[in-house]
Parts: sequence; C-alpha cells; structure tokens
Amino acid sequence: MRNRLIDIKMETKVFLSGLEFPEGPRWRNGKLFFSDFIGRKVIAVDDKGKSEIIVELNDSPSGLGFLNDGRMLVVSMQKRHLLRLDPEGLKIHADLSKFTEYNCNDSVTDTHGRTYIGNWGTKSLESPAEPTCIILVTKDGEARIVAENLIFPNGCIVTPDCKTFIVAETFGSKLTAYDINNSGNLVNRRIWAEIKDFTPDGICLDEEGAIWVANPSKAEVLRILEGGEITSTIKVKDTNVYACILGGDDGRTLFLCTSQFLEGKRSSGRIEFLKVDVPGVEIP
Repeated sequence: MRNRLIDIKMETKVFLSGLEFPEGPRWRNGKLFFSDFIGRKVIAVDDKGKSEIIVELNDSPSGLGFLNDGRMLVVSMQKRHLLRLDPEGLKIHADLSKFTEYNCNDSVTDTHGRTYIGNWGTKSLESPAEPTCIILVTKDGEARIVAENLIFPNGCIVTPDCKTFIVAETFGSKLTAYDINNSGNLVNRRIWAEIKDFTPDGICLDEEGAIWVANPSKAEVLRILEGGEITSTIKVKDTNVYACILGGDDGRTLFLCTSQFLEGKRSSGRIEFLKVDVPGVEIP
C-alpha cells in the first residue's frame, strides 16, 4: 500500500432504509437491484427511490446477475443453487451443492452468460475459513470448479473485455486476479492488491480500472488501484458497509449496502449513496 487518502467531505446520503441486510447490488436499466439476504427477497429501486420486490425466496439470496435475454440469476445461499427467474417463476439454473458444502455468496455474470460464484469456506462466520473454490456456471447451466485455494472468495468482477476476473478474498486481506481463457477457465493467478487490516467484501470497477471495495472491518469503502494504492477512503457513519456498485444516469453514483444487523439491530439495513468523479463500467 503506497497511499491512503481520506475524503472527509464525501458524506453519504440515505437512498432507501428499513432493510435487513442488503447485498449483491447491480445497476441495470435505470434501477438498482439488490438482495436482502436476511429478508429473503430481491428488491429493485428506481432513481426516485421507489422500490419493488422482484422475487421472494425460501432461502437467503446473495449474488445477482443477468443473462443476455434479461432473465435474472440469483445465488441461493444455503441451498447452494444458482436460480434463474423465468417468466413463470424461479427455476434451478445449476445445483452447486456437489462442489461445495459451504454457503454460496457473491457472484458475477459476464456477457457470455458465464456466472462465477464464491462461497464461505466455513460453516459459520465465527469459525476459521478453509481454502475453497470459485464455481463457474455456463449460460446453459453446466457447472464446474475453475479456481481453488481461496480464503472466503466474496465480491467479484469481470472486466468489460471478459479477459480478467478479480475476486475479494475477505479473510485473505487481498484482491486476487486471474486471466479468463476462451473456455471461461481462470488461469495465471496473481495478487491484484494486498492490504494490511483489510477485509474486502463487495467490489465494483470504474472506467479508470480502479476498484471500489467495501471494507467492513473499518466501516469504510476504498478506491484502490492495481498494486494496492488507495486513492480514496470514505467512512460510513453509525453503521457498516458490505457492498457497493456504481450506477445512476451518469454512472457516477456510488451506492453502498449498509447494515447494523450483525450488531443486533434489525431493520437497520440501508442503501446509501454519494457522487464520485469516475463512472463505473456496465456489467450484466
């Protein structure tokens, strides 16, 4: 880490409140989509703050993505399924239970309809995480392991050219990158950024190639360059932050998923936001 700047004047505003634990945000077609994994529902909210429940689950939802035809994909955590929202309702797109015994969590879907999914690597957040894997699910629902030996692989992104995959290893204190070959496999593993006292959770990418990272161990969101330079540090007040996404009409609104649920405060979840200088990149 070569630099750390604190943007004292950059304060967040509340966009939506009364949630449990918002996670997995995605900006698409003028709306913010996210999972409330404690509330067991996927919610969309437009730029005016009007929200609607897209689907309710009998499990905890996590990572979200979209196929090219617009159908939503939802990670079902405890059941370890990737679900697909068809016009007639939720269907199992892929069964992930034979690849991991742990809760599945965040994901990213690329423009080829390939979805990369991480998992906890532990039965409980109070237990040490074991090295675990990334699972790839194709657009046709075929699943396989494409990376191993990651410590709690969590938030992840694919670059717009679909050539690089980057994942936050929450309990590994680093962002790890891979090249994506023509078959979708992950190769040439390397450290993208490693920072002391760092528990990266949800991440998103901007047009300059920097990554915004939710860092719940310090209730902050960081903008990081490859190699570990931190260009911005934004603290959240009276809560904690677990995920982020860039969106809005100009791509410069940074939405934050915040909550105090883990501190025992139900219905403390919020979507907060602020304006930043560099727009985000579009992802499915």
